Amino acid sequence: MIPESSLSLAAWKQASRHQGVEVFAAGLFPVLQTALPVRQLLIRRLDPARTALETVAVAGSNDGPAEHRSVFEAAVWRRLLEDCRRGARWHDSAAALAESLPGLVPDGLQGDVFVFGLAYDDVPVGVALLVIEPTGFGPEQDTLVQSLSDPLAAALENDRHLRELSALREAAEAERRALLRRFGRQDIADTIIGTQSGLQEVMERVELVARSDTPVLLLGETGTGKEVVARAIHRRSPRAGGPFLRVNCGALPHELIDSELFGHERGSFTGAVASRKGWFERADGGTLLLDEVGELTPAAQVRLLRVLQDGSFQRVGGQHTLIVDVRVIAATNRDLREMVSSGAFREDLWYRIAVFPIRLPALRERPQDIPAMATHFALRAAERLGLARQIPGPADLGLLAAYAWPGNVRELASVIERAAILGDGQRLEVAQALGGAELKPRPAAAESVKLPAAEVERLDVAMRRHIESALTRSHGRIEGSFGAAAILGINPHTLRARMRKLGIDWRGFRGK
Repeated sequence: MIPESSLSLAAWKQASRHQGVEVFAAGLFPVLQTALPVRQLLIRRLDPARTALETVAVAGSNDGPAEHRSVFEAAVWRRLLEDCRRGARWHDSAAALAESLPGLVPDGLQGDVFVFGLAYDDVPVGVALLVIEPTGFGPEQDTLVQSLSDPLAAALENDRHLRELSALREAAEAERRALLRRFGRQDIADTIIGTQSGLQEVMERVELVARSDTPVLLLGETGTGKEVVARAIHRRSPRAGGPFLRVNCGALPHELIDSELFGHERGSFTGAVASRKGWFERADGGTLLLDEVGELTPAAQVRLLRVLQDGSFQRVGGQHTLIVDVRVIAATNRDLREMVSSGAFREDLWYRIAVFPIRLPALRERPQDIPAMATHFALRAAERLGLARQIPGPADLGLLAAYAWPGNVRELASVIERAAILGDGQRLEVAQALGGAELKPRPAAAESVKLPAAEVERLDVAMRRHIESALTRSHGRIEGSFGAAAILGINPHTLRARMRKLGIDWRGFRGK
């Protein structure tokens, strides 16, 4: 027989391996047999939500119990919790124990049984049962069993933590899969379409700012992909291993904005039955995307400004100042400059969030990306709908290129999916998908689609002349109120990209 200290050490070694309780029991049982006359070990976990004892591990004899969960009445449950908390021990036949404390021993168990309660940090967590050989237990064996209580309780607590971590991993993986489905991607690191063409300047600015903690302001129309770009910044940053969270400020009820962003303490308002972390606490160590930031109330703007200044805030109803480390990316489709001028948006907050603005071009400003994007969405739709893969042909692409796309990339994805449904896997019905009243192309679209290839080439010539005319009027100036970009009604970055493509040198227009 091994000494008490050796048995306790062996049990602690098994418990410290941070493994499931079934593996723990299987590893401990052979050691138990060298010290105690046992033929089976059972570990049962207390389940407060169900007021039940659940058998979570069985080692030894193959004659396991038929019942895995025992449910208790309230009075008996309270008695069991107190017995487990103080480490009570029971030693009798299985039948006698089942009669004196129903549910302690699972139905189907037979023979002489030694049961002892388990508590971790004075919190009851379960019971352990040793089915004893006919030779029985003496005082010496009883002392050995007492040395097992703490490592067995620790093993149950480790198992609980492992199950919680597993649930969190599963939830995170489910969220990852949902996001991939939402964006129609196979992997989180998929390339953003247009990085070498229409979004080239956007991605160049993403690369510049990603490695810093500088606040970023994403500007662009609805549906231009601001969240996709925000995630690209996060993935390229030192915070990539931390959380990325998005909150739609425009969808938050005004009376709950503070609670949603900064959390609240229990009892701080009607319905606050428990303390709750806000978006900033949950994003600690990572990136928080504040979408539609222009919709924040003046009071929320004040508190947001403080967080951006020093990372500190208080929960609603709280007395303690909390500190978080969060990189903020704001996004809006509104003209914040105009809102500042009208007093609807704080000027000091504008300066804080607009340190590094990135404007996302509308889809009509990057028509060269439409073929690749349409193909991508067509393949995604086929996979989602279980249809045969079809890709848009030249005529389809002509129709798509001629359309104005007020809903931008999001609308393109919807049109292509509708075209796939209408074509039923045989083709893409792009013309029909664009035929709804709300999706009707511009009047000139049909004519432009019919132009032969030779005439399409002349569009570059016309574009060159148009840009050169604007540059002549602006004397080579691109930005500013009287610059060529303002004359043409497009973003300066977009104008520079088109000038590079067409080989136009602005310096030649200085002094004209």
